[in-house]
Amino acid sequence: MTAPPDANDVLEDVTVVERSLDDPELFALLYDRYFKEVYRYLTARLGSEHAEDLVADSFLLAFNGRHGFDPQRGTVRSWLFGIATNVVARHRRREGRRLNALSKVAAEDTADGHEDRLTLQLAAQATRPELVRGLKGLAKGDRDVVFLLVFGGLGYGEIATALDIPAGTVGSRINRARRKLRKALGDVNPIGEW
Repeated sequence: MTAPPDANDVLEDVTVVERSLDDPELFALLYDRYFKEVYRYLTARLGSEHAEDLVADSFLLAFNGRHGFDPQRGTVRSWLFGIATNVVARHRRREGRRLNALSKVAAEDTADGHEDRLTLQLAAQATRPELVRGLKGLAKGDRDVVFLLVFGGLGYGEIATALDIPAGTVGSRINRARRKLRKALGDVNPIGEW
């Protein structure tokens, strides 16, 4: 565990924030200084698959809100961790809203092709709470490939490109997601054979 900065570092952090208002590139010093700590924190909260993006979000919010930093309320370090905590909460709310919206999707009667039929099948099944719980239980990477396959209509190669992962990983994630969703639904595959 990293020790909190001493008084000289705190003063230096405050000075960096203040001077970054006129010289924005100085803010990178805080990023360099606290990235690993904030990353570890976010990894512990949400897992490594989310941490890197959310660290970037945290520092972007800090950068954009640096004019509102008040050294009387605490250290720069604690301010950054407060922002990171808010990012975690926002991430969880956003993911929850997305999955809840999925549960309200109604299937349309018109389906032109195989991919459309798969999409409609999943949308129809999405009203089932078991499916929503199953989707929430998937790892982010597995959920991403399912959503890209079913709602994005992407093939394995396109998903691999979109996520910058090997095509074999796409297949593994889809198979893993299928097994987990079948288990959550009592051995029913909500999307037919994919």
